[in-house]
Amino acid sequence: MQRPLGAQLSHMLKDRGVDVIFGIPGVHNQEMYRGIEEAGITHVLARHEQGAGFMADGYARATGKPGVAYVITGPGLCNIMTPIGQAYSDSVPMLVLSSCLDEKQAMRGQLHQMKDQRAAAGTVADWSVQADTAAAAYSLVERAFEEFELSRPRPKHIQVPIAQLEADAEPAPFPNQPALRTRALPPDVSSVVSMLNLSRKPLFILGGGCKSNDWRQILTQLGAACFTTYAGRGLTGVNYPLDFGPMLPRPGSAEVIASADLVIAVGAELGEVDLWRHELGHKATLIRVDLDPEVLSDRHRAAIKLQTDSQSFARALWQATENMKPATGWSPDEVAEARARWRAEVDAERPGIVPIADALREAMPADTMIYSDMTQFAYVAKEVWDVAYPHHWHHPTGFGTLGYGLPAGIGGAVARRGKPTAVIAGDYGFHYTMQELGVAVELGLSLPIILWDNGKLKEIEDSMVRSQIAPNAVVARNPDFCKLAEAFGARSVAPETLDEMQGAARAAFDAPGPTLIHVTPDIL
Repeated sequence: MQRPLGAQLSHMLKDRGVDVIFGIPGVHNQEMYRGIEEAGITHVLARHEQGAGFMADGYARATGKPGVAYVITGPGLCNIMTPIGQAYSDSVPMLVLSSCLDEKQAMRGQLHQMKDQRAAAGTVADWSVQADTAAAAYSLVERAFEEFELSRPRPKHIQVPIAQLEADAEPAPFPNQPALRTRALPPDVSSVVSMLNLSRKPLFILGGGCKSNDWRQILTQLGAACFTTYAGRGLTGVNYPLDFGPMLPRPGSAEVIASADLVIAVGAELGEVDLWRHELGHKATLIRVDLDPEVLSDRHRAAIKLQTDSQSFARALWQATENMKPATGWSPDEVAEARARWRAEVDAERPGIVPIADALREAMPADTMIYSDMTQFAYVAKEVWDVAYPHHWHHPTGFGTLGYGLPAGIGGAVARRGKPTAVIAGDYGFHYTMQELGVAVELGLSLPIILWDNGKLKEIEDSMVRSQIAPNAVVARNPDFCKLAEAFGARSVAPETLDEMQGAARAAFDAPGPTLIHVTPDIL
């Protein structure tokens, strides 16, 4: 039966597997809210559109399904553009639906008016388009879901004029039969197998685009060593003896890579934030496996390029090499020595954080999913904290926005009810989105929030000092974070020892709501 288009869109999303929508209603997008409850979708009310976007991001990373957000015209869309940019940078499937004005050129002074909000969102989204009819809106939603499945997942924005949202429309068509992605088969990896047959020291670099859980078995079968990007941590589990870990940014990693006689990068962008140097360091043949042609043709100039998904590549490689004799060129001792050396470098660069991170890791269940913010504690932990499961540590790696951790962790906790989820944030970044504590309280999320408070923008201060700039504008007056959390209705703890911190973290996973755990460098 006919309903306003706004309501029909919610039903369409439900038919495509959407169970949760994050957002804030307003007079311009209220028609979208007419259909949410009727369609059987849960709506999470954020305190700011930036929070809604990060929640959708966190939900998508936890589930692998697209995160969906509803926002209003103008400022609502502007506020969510930072999360859209982060999702684009980190390849997160997100669909943002917004309203827009019916007429922008002949009328000025309208509520929420922008010169061109579609173009503004297009600077950070994969694409940003306007649907002027119900048929166009349905087609664009269908296109977004098709692309989430078939290509590198990135955020999309669709805006619909207010009059169209209000107008009656026929129901959306039933979901299309999804297109079948071309999968790699054993014959397709023959060139890789030929190179592996000749290799004594094969080295894999596994990135966040790797979706298979079989990498430890594959690497063991091949006798191969590996690095992971920050997003690829956990792909080999813990204690794989030939795993150099997420240490690509360490200068010494280039020497290790140069010693390999074959380098295979799978689902890894190998961009600036993966390496923090221009060159990877390889001297041998480089093989790239990725969905994105832009990655395959980048400055690293791979000799062999396979455009395919990592999961089917892993399966085909496993089948094609199951009778291959493992390589013997790598030594577990040299891997352990390198990791110990790099760990000491991490500790020397940002003193005092490593033992606190170690203690916190011991207190958390192995399957905890962690959402971290831009803070020195996270920068250290990302390098020294061994992750047992893939895709269980999420960080705003590329766009690098402050304020990500808390709302993204809320989105993850919504998706993972009954499973451990935690947040790591810094004192300054927490200011950006701390209002979302109210959402965590409202939803009763058992969410430990580790707040690292060194009383300043310490990373920026250190950078200024290294550049011989007198530190300026790096200290801001903080509130009493514990009282602030309690004002929202959350629990709070200010542990004075590592044992107390561990106890607080363990208790927080069973609490009936979020717990802010205020940690300072004085805890040592």
